[in-house]
Amino acid sequence: MIIGSTRSGRFGPTVANWFAGRVHRRRDLYLDTIDLATATLPDRLGDRDEPTPETVRELGERLAAADAFVVITPEYNSSFPAALKNAIDWFDSEWAAKPVTIVSYARDSDGTRATAQLRQIFAELNAVPIRRTVPIAKSWQRFAPDGTWPRRDAELDEAVIAALDQLSWWAMALRHARATAPFVP
Repeated sequence: MIIGSTRSGRFGPTVANWFAGRVHRRRDLYLDTIDLATATLPDRLGDRDEPTPETVRELGERLAAADAFVVITPEYNSSFPAALKNAIDWFDSEWAAKPVTIVSYARDSDGTRATAQLRQIFAELNAVPIRRTVPIAKSWQRFAPDGTWPRRDAELDEAVIAALDQLSWWAMALRHARATAPFVP
């Protein structure tokens, strides 16, 4: 799971912690959380003949080991954060032939514009953006009276289950495919 927001006062960790709780209820998934706020990736991409920075190499190993990805992203100005684009662009083959789902949130919308853009980018990198995503409309209004987030919402619960079921299926199918025949970009 990749937390895409690096902004001060960000809401991403709240969403990520909630989603991680849903993942931990399942026996078919293991979660490795990458927080871009602490990943310390360089802001500038290196040239192909330059040495790979250590933080990029370490994160690349974690991404390469993954069978699937969950991206937690806010929608800012009808798009996703620059730090997330930077993190995506540092890597190439690490994304290939692996499924991706997106959990999006925003103050006044549900983040689907950011999701649509991320689907295009991941498809270009030969990842497999799955149909099921988790758009969270008006996320700041979803606190329960006791301060917990999110308040009970059957539709949101169903979206999480559907996304994780589909992500798990694609992860298993593509892991088998990658083991059977190397992916050719």
